[in-house]
Order: sequence, then structure tokens, then C-alpha cells
Amino acid sequence: MPRKLIAAAAQMGPISKTETRADAVARLIEMMREAKGRGCELVVFTELALTTFFPRWMIEDEAELDSYYEREMPNSATMPLFDEAKKLGIGFYLGYAELVVLNGVKRRFNTSILVNQSGEIIGKYRKVHLPGHAEPQPERAFQHLEKRYFEPGDLGFGVYKGFGGNMGMAICNDRRWPETYRVMGLQDVEMVMLGYNTPFGHVGEQAMDSLTLFHNHLSMQAGAYQNATWVVGTAKCGNEEGSAMGGQSVIIAPSGEIVAMAVTVEDEVITASCDLDMGETYKQTVFDFGGHRRPEHYGLIVERPEAIPPS
Repeated sequence: MPRKLIAAAAQMGPISKTETRADAVARLIEMMREAKGRGCELVVFTELALTTFFPRWMIEDEAELDSYYEREMPNSATMPLFDEAKKLGIGFYLGYAELVVLNGVKRRFNTSILVNQSGEIIGKYRKVHLPGHAEPQPERAFQHLEKRYFEPGDLGFGVYKGFGGNMGMAICNDRRWPETYRVMGLQDVEMVMLGYNTPFGHVGEQAMDSLTLFHNHLSMQAGAYQNATWVVGTAKCGNEEGSAMGGQSVIIAPSGEIVAMAVTVEDEVITASCDLDMGETYKQTVFDFGGHRRPEHYGLIVERPEAIPPS
């Protein structure tokens, strides 16, 4: 029997600086209910789903900066989301800014969690590939200070049992790096959940910036195909505090094909019935890692042969 998992990507429109956690959670709950109404067992929310994308600003007041982070999960603000998930019998992926204090030192991570249908956290991931800068760049209309406000994740790319399969997580810029998918692919991942907040114009080179949405899909489709896994990519999008961010949230099959895509830059739920067994054909043929992969050769440096002299 096929292992069918009906999954949703719950795209979010902008979150303003004035919106509270309660405002954001209410929007998430509304989309969760819509997903459940469509028969979903899992809903994938976005990166930093509880606040505006604060790394776009230089924030020098530490108390103000701390206000964007969660010190525990769940907490009083997010408990209604956990309670509703348990009531509905639906699981979710949630991205947020995490602050932990270890030996008196504050540590900050861009984090996601995986919650099962009983409202229990069964997986946690901290973003590894941080984009942007540690110091502000005066020439930029909006900063991208993730390297200032977060440290690279220290939990690796884990794969977790849940929802009838092997589930993995990544966040935003992680999607551009083949290592992200391959590390999970080597653990037989069957679905990768990934939230993102991707602005237009973040590179500053027009030809490249014009391809933002194409590159967004290209990286996720390649990761799905090369590792024979489903990928659910969920955006925060629209014009957020003057910064335009890309949408086109997608659900991608192990074939690399997009099977569902958002068409707005607002709160929007897209769904697909995902056969977790679909990747097996690829894993047994084209991407038979055991049969075809040759890691013992990947680190070799071979000297170039001398050029053949012209006749």
C-alpha cells in the first residue's frame, strides 16, 4: 500500500513590526484549520513565522533585539497553536528565532521544530548556512544581518521518524547548498520541510536578482530529485515593512516536479497528497547511493595532463 501523506505549505504574507505574537499565531491557526479541512496531516509554516524579518535592521538596543526571540517552545504565546494542533490531530513545522542561555552566555539561533499530531515536539533544527553580513552596509536600503543576530546551527541535519516516514528540516538559505539535502538523503529522508524569507534585490546585481524566484525553485527541485525526496518550501512573502519578498511556495515531488504552488503573496494554503514511497524507484535506480556513489574518489585531486600540442 502506498504511504500517502497529505501535506500543506502555509505561506504567510507580511508580518509588520506592530503585529504581536498573538496576531501571528492567530493567522497560523486559521491556516492550520484550513489545511485540516482539506484532509492534511502536516502543515509546514515558514521561517521566522512569529515576527517580522528583523535582520533587515541594525538593532543596537539589546532588550529590543531580545524581544524577537523565543526562550522556550512552546510558550504562552505559542501554546494556542500547539493546543489547536492536538485538538485537530495535525502536525506542523514552525520556524522562529531562538535564544538560549548557556553558562551565562546568550546564544541565538534561527530555528525550526517538527511537532506531531499529538502536539509533541519530535524534531529540532538550527539553520546552518547563514546568509548576509555581521556588520551593517550603509549603501543597502535594507540590511541582511543574519550573521550578526544568529550563530550557525549546532544540531546538524537530522532525520526524524514521524507522519509515516523519514522527515527532515532546513531553513531558507540552506536550500541553495547540495550538502543540505545530501546529508539527509544519506539518512533516507523522504520529506524535507523548509521555510524561507527571501527578499528581492538582496544580491545587488540586477541580472542575478531578477532570477530570485527561478533560483529558489531550481535549488529545491534539484535537491528533491537528486535525493529522491519530497520538498515542501514555504515562504513569508509580500511587501513587509517596505522590503519586497518572494513567494511561490511549493510542494515538490521526488521526481523534481512542482506539484503545487502558491499564486499570491498573501496568506495562502497549498496542499498535495504525497506518496512517501515515490522516491524508492529513484533510490533503487538512478540514485542508488550504495551501487553508484563513490565518496572515496570525491576528494582526489588529479593533475591535468599536458596539453596536446597543435598539429
